[in-house]
Amino acid sequence: MAIRTIRTMGDDVLRKTCKEVTEITKRELTLIKDMAETMYEADGVGLAAPQVGILKRIFVIDIRDENGLMVFINPEILETSGSQTDDEGCLSIPGKTCPIERPNYVKVRAFNEKGQQFILEAEELLARAVLHENDHLNGVLYVDHAK
Repeated sequence: MAIRTIRTMGDDVLRKTCKEVTEITKRELTLIKDMAETMYEADGVGLAAPQVGILKRIFVIDIRDENGLMVFINPEILETSGSQTDDEGCLSIPGKTCPIERPNYVKVRAFNEKGQQFILEAEELLARAVLHENDHLNGVLYVDHAK
């Protein structure tokens, strides 16, 4: 495992759309481990592959609850509802936060690192994290949602 360099705002890779993962190989598994280690080292709650310069539809989240580390490969947002506004930050925009309105509930379908499909229903912080990281896969940063 290795700590990877987190790309920061202004880096073109953060504005690109990521490609779907067609096969989970040793390379993807190494990437996932490195992303988790990088996220923990930076004291973040989520990290998407483009934030470490890789244009693949993968992100990791750990909001420090009973779920622990969660891996999302090829996530698809199925449903959202409600509303919440809270300060949001990003490892790619260090030292800054901004109040962002997002849905309070999200239903997402994805694959884990073992290639098993799952559906997750999340609220509040976990919903915010899923939506934030999913945005990265489409070249969107949280500041794009600022009013």
